[in-house]
Amino acid sequence: MPELPEVETVRRGLEPALAGRRIQWARAFRRDLRWPLPDRFAERLEGAFIRALSRRSKYLLIELERPEGGDGETWISHLGMSGRFIVSAHGDERGDGATATVPGNFALGHNEAAARRGAHDHVMLATEAGLVVYNDPRRFGAMDLWPTSEIDAHPSLAKLGPEPLSDAFSAESLAAGLAGRRAPIKSLLLDQTLVAGLGNIYVCEALWRAGVSPFRAAGALSATDAARLADDVKLVLQEAIAAGGSSLRDYRQADGALGYFQHAFAVYDRAGLPCKRPGCGGEVLRATQSGRSSFYCPRCQI
Repeated sequence: MPELPEVETVRRGLEPALAGRRIQWARAFRRDLRWPLPDRFAERLEGAFIRALSRRSKYLLIELERPEGGDGETWISHLGMSGRFIVSAHGDERGDGATATVPGNFALGHNEAAARRGAHDHVMLATEAGLVVYNDPRRFGAMDLWPTSEIDAHPSLAKLGPEPLSDAFSAESLAAGLAGRRAPIKSLLLDQTLVAGLGNIYVCEALWRAGVSPFRAAGALSATDAARLADDVKLVLQEAIAAGGSSLRDYRQADGALGYFQHAFAVYDRAGLPCKRPGCGGEVLRATQSGRSSFYCPRCQI
């Protein structure tokens, strides 16, 4: 499932086609994804001006302003396991072997009649910059529309912890959240109320960098451990975003390109291989924690 770096990469890929632009037309080809789509979903998108794109945890937030004025809405989108947005400008290739639009002149409105729907395309819209398609073979993604002024109260966002790349996430905030907790540190880092957006891949990588065992009781971490771990969480996320995220199965960027951070994994999916820490000499192991695979080096992660 796409984690924070992948969602942030998608946000950045969508921004040129959406931010500051008006949705000329929109279509939803089914009534639901993982859950039912909002009432009159495509109708509420059509004609809206897109003020900004942001991200909260693993959710894309697209802020909309209606042409008739009034309270704005935010389009909330979660990619699920296989969802992805595809941006095509003026008949460009979709990046998955299909063509998003048939040949023609799309400079004047990206005519809906010229847009070719691909397999598993569930939502399609156009701005003057191009065609944007949401494709999701497994339909585990989700979409909603919510009043922008009340966005922090949305059920999926209301209980989220601080963003790991924000100033609100620090050595001090992490140490405070771990104090007295007996649960393994790996499990708590995946708790979205402690810190938002972290997933299995990047927690494994950050723990390895910090030299912390995924099984260590969270409350047993020292202030120094918490400071090192908070720094390494930020660093691994920043490096992953710079690499375009990690492509394991379904994930691609909005232009169809694959992410490359998987080539830099130190422990994730490397069970049986030598630890990459210089001078360690250990071997990466895999264990199951709370139904998730933990990859770690028992020699240098203590």
